[in-house]
Amino acid sequence: MAAGDGAAPDGEPVRVALPRTRQGWLALAALAAIVAAAVVLRFVDLATNPGGLFPDEAAEGLDAAKLLHQPGFHADFLVWFTDDAGREALFAYVVAGAFGIFGHSVEVLRATAAAFGVAGVLAIGWLGRRFGTWTGIVASAWAAGSLWLVCVSRDGMRNTIVPFFGAVALVALLNWATRPGRISASAAGAVTALAALYTYQPLKLLPVLVVVWLFWLRRSDRSRFDEMRPGFVPFGAAFLLVAAPMLAVAVTNPSNYFGRAAAVSGFNPDVQSDTGLPVHILRTLGMFGFAGDPNARDNVAGLPLVPLPLAALAAVGVARLWRMRRDASHSLILLALPIFMIAPLVATEGGSPHALRTLGLAAPVGVAIGLGAVELVEQVRRRWGRWSASLTVAAVAVTLTAVAVWSGWAYLQRSVADRYDAFSYPVASLADLAAEHPGAAVIVDDYTSMDVAFVDFDRPPAIFAPGMRIAAPASYSEILALSRADLTKALGAEIGGRAAAVAWDPSGAPVVWAVVP
Repeated sequence: MAAGDGAAPDGEPVRVALPRTRQGWLALAALAAIVAAAVVLRFVDLATNPGGLFPDEAAEGLDAAKLLHQPGFHADFLVWFTDDAGREALFAYVVAGAFGIFGHSVEVLRATAAAFGVAGVLAIGWLGRRFGTWTGIVASAWAAGSLWLVCVSRDGMRNTIVPFFGAVALVALLNWATRPGRISASAAGAVTALAALYTYQPLKLLPVLVVVWLFWLRRSDRSRFDEMRPGFVPFGAAFLLVAAPMLAVAVTNPSNYFGRAAAVSGFNPDVQSDTGLPVHILRTLGMFGFAGDPNARDNVAGLPLVPLPLAALAAVGVARLWRMRRDASHSLILLALPIFMIAPLVATEGGSPHALRTLGLAAPVGVAIGLGAVELVEQVRRRWGRWSASLTVAAVAVTLTAVAVWSGWAYLQRSVADRYDAFSYPVASLADLAAEHPGAAVIVDDYTSMDVAFVDFDRPPAIFAPGMRIAAPASYSEILALSRADLTKALGAEIGGRAAAVAWDPSGAPVVWAVVP
C-alpha cells in the first residue's frame, strides 16, 4: 500500500504491471485470497445455513421456475412481476437460467444469490481500482468479509444484486468522465438505467446522483463538464432505451410499481415502524460502527453493519474525497454517499438500520474504506517513515482479516433457534412434508403459500386458505397445517381432533400438524 497509490487528478487509474513487480505480485496474491474468502463465506454450508425458506425467497424461485417451465408465463413487459407486492424480474431470469442447468431447488436459488455476492466483491474492487491498486484491494477485502454483505449474499432474494450493479454503474460513469465520448456516454446511460430500474429500491436514486454530479462538475471542473457535454444526448437516449420497458410498467400499473416504496415511506401515515423518526435517523446513521439491523434474516445479533474500526477508515476516506472534491471521480463517490443514504432514512417501516435499503451504499463505502486505508498509510509514512507505514499496512490487513473471520464465525455459528422464525422454518417444513405425500393438501395463507408452491412445484398439493371448509377431505392423502386450529376449522372437530404434530421448533413446540382424513 505504497504512498501515491491514489488516482491522478484526472481520475485515470494507476496502472501496475502485476506480473512484473513485487507490488504487483502482492496485489495479485491479495486479490486471490480475497476472492477465495468471498467464495468460502458465501458458499460454505449453504445447503443448511440459513435453512428454512422465507416466502420472499420462494417468490423469486417460484417465478423463475414458472419462466422456465410454464408456457406463456412472463413478467409484465418482460421486466416486472406484480406478485409479492411487485418486483423487478432481472434476478428471477438469472435464477431461471441456473435452474435450467442445475435443476430448481432452494440450494440453487441461494447459490445464485451467493454467486452475485462474489461478483459484487469483484465489482467493488474494480470500482476501487479506479483510485489505485491498493484502494481496490482494500475495498474488495472489506466487501468480501463484511457481515452485512455476507448475510445478504446468502439469501435467495434480488437484493443481492445491488452491490454488483451499483459498482458497475459507478465504474461506467467514471469511464465517461475520464474518457469523454459518445460511446462511453451511451454505455454509462444504459448501465445507469439497468442498475437504477431493474435491481432493487436502493439504486433508484442513481439518475439523481448523475444530475447532481453533473451540476457539481459544472461548477467545480468546467473543462471536464464541457468535455462531457456532447455525451449528454447519447447518455439520455441510451438511458431511455433501456428504461423503456420499466417506464411502461410504471405508467400502466402505477399502484403496483410505486406501492412498495409508498408502503415503507415515513410519509405514509399507516407505516409500521419500530421507532419514531428521530430514533430511526440516529440508528440508520449509527450503522457506521454502532447499530445493526435487528432483523435476524439480514444480520446477526444486531451487529453494526460497518464495524467501528472500518467506519473510522471510511471517515478518513471521506476526508480524502472531500479534499479531492474538484476531481470528477472523487466527487462522484463523495456525492453517492449522502444520496444513497436518502432511501434508508426516508423508509421508516420495520427495523433500522435496514440492511437491504442501505445496499446502495455498499460500493461507495467500499471505496471510502479503501481510500481511508491508503490515506492513513501515506500520512504515517510522511510523519514517521517507511517502517511505521509498513506496520500500518500490516494493521490494516490484520483488521480486514479479523473482520472477515469474525463475520464468518458469527454467521456460521448461529443456532437454528436464532434463524428459525426469520427464515420461516415451519413453512419450509410444511412444504417438505407435503412433497413427501403426493396428493396432500395444505392450509396456508397466500403469502406463505409461495413456499409450498415453489418447493412442491413438480407435484403441487391442493392449497386452502385458513378458515376455508374442505368439502371432500377424503380425496386427499394427508392434510397439513401450521396449527391444529386451522385443521379443525377446515375439517370439523372430529377429523381435526385426530391431527398429530409432525414438526417441532427447537424448543419442542409443535409447528406443523397433519391428519389423514
